[in-house]
Parts: sequence; structure tokens; C-alpha cells
Amino acid sequence: MKVAIDSYSYHRYFGEIYPNLERDPGSRMTVADFVERAHMLGVAGVSLESCFLPNPSAEEITRLRTQLDDLNLERVWAWGHPGGLQSGAAPQQLTDLMRHTEIAAAVGAPVMRVCCGGRRTRPADWPAHKAALLPLLREACAHAEQHGVVLAIENHIDFLADELVELIETIGSSWLGVCLDTANNLRMLEDPAIAIEKLAPYARATHIKDVTAHRGNPREFAFWPSVPLGRGLIDLPHAFTALRRHGYQGLLALEIDYLHPDYPSDADAIADSLAYMRSLL
Repeated sequence: MKVAIDSYSYHRYFGEIYPNLERDPGSRMTVADFVERAHMLGVAGVSLESCFLPNPSAEEITRLRTQLDDLNLERVWAWGHPGGLQSGAAPQQLTDLMRHTEIAAAVGAPVMRVCCGGRRTRPADWPAHKAALLPLLREACAHAEQHGVVLAIENHIDFLADELVELIETIGSSWLGVCLDTANNLRMLEDPAIAIEKLAPYARATHIKDVTAHRGNPREFAFWPSVPLGRGLIDLPHAFTALRRHGYQGLLALEIDYLHPDYPSDADAIADSLAYMRSLL
């Protein structure tokens, strides 16, 4: 397993700012800037959110791959933030998913994170939710196999752990796995340790995240802000042990979304989190 970072950790610098929760940092970065920052942080790889480079030209893809190769950074391409396939209600998004599968292959990413939906799109009825996604994901997997890219569905506050396992096992493709986010199932009021145990056997990518309770309604996103790794409620040593036990050898991609207001410096939170991950390895 190798220490990495997801570009969403710098989402405010890409212009995505949670209303009433975050402030504009007053500066911006490009994907190339992020890759250079990741290299300076000494990580082994990056997870690149396609929402920050949604329509790259062939020249941009070539430059990005060259930069990643020159810096010896492994990579995951990450498609679908925030709503992806809208929990099956947006089948037209399959075309974009497949287009980005080809971008992932072109940039040299063997895995692409996929969001099937999000907390706003999750239906109440699981059988209908599953039925809407199955034909889309089967077609996506067939296309991904043609391009040599494994798709990794994130538990994106849209699946309970058992639901995501059922979806993966129903499709039964070696080209489909999980992007295991260590904290998101707590945001769905599931025991995160149990969710991690259930999802770890299918992990093909990760978001290593720690959160804590803040204030308000625990059913809302703002109740569970990110904190530097090791300072929240997620048992990350247990998560790493579970991933090791199931033979995971990929990237451990730090992700910080809405940072707890007690930690005003995202640079410090990122540095402390990477140091914590290295201490576990």
C-alpha cells in the first residue's frame, strides 16, 4: 500500500466551496499545480478528480501523463463527483463515464473511481435503486475491460455497505470493485469499522478520510466534518489492517472534504494526515 492524495483535498482551490461552511481561499490551482504539490509532499501517487478537468484536450491529456510519468506518480482517475449516474436516474451520464474511462486509459490510470450517485440522489427503495444501476454498470464494465481500466465504485453516501457488496457481487466482473472511503458510511449512520470490513475485500482504490461529530443534525453532511487523520472517529489502524488482510496493494489516497473549523490550515491538516498515514505503514 502506498501513500497518495486525492485532488479533492484542495477543492476550494479549484473553486468548489461549500456554501455557508467554507471560505474562498483567495487563490486557485490547476491540475498541473496539484500534481506538482503532490510531488513536493513526497507521496507515491495521486487520485485526480475529473470534475476539475472535465473536458481535457488530447494535448492536455498528453501533458498530464508526461508530468505524472516524469514525477513517477501512480494515478487513479476519479469520475462522477458529485452525482455521477444520479443513482441510476441519469442513464445519459453513462456516455460521459465511458468517455472518462478512455481518458483514464490515456493518462495511464489502471483504476477509475466512479460515483453512482450521492446523498441527494439516493432512493428510498434499494431494489429499484439496484435495478436502475445494473444495466448501466454492466455496460460500463464491458467498455472498461476493452480499455484495461478497472472501475471502482465509491461508497459516496449513497450505499449502505451491504448494498454496495450486493451490487458488486451481482455484476461479478473482475473489472469492477470498490473505492473504499473510510468515513462515508459513518455519515450514513453505519458503524464505519463494520462497513470497512465488508468493503475491504473489494477495494481497488481508496479515500482515506477521518471525520468527527460537530453540531446540528447527524443526518446532514455538515455534522461530520473532516479532521486530520487520527484525530477523528475512524479507526484507521483497523482499516489499514483490513485492507492488508485482503491483499490490497494500491494507493491510500488522503481525502479531506469540508475541514472542521477547529483546523483552519488545510496545508497543516494535509501534512499531518500524510505523516499519520506513514506512521501506520
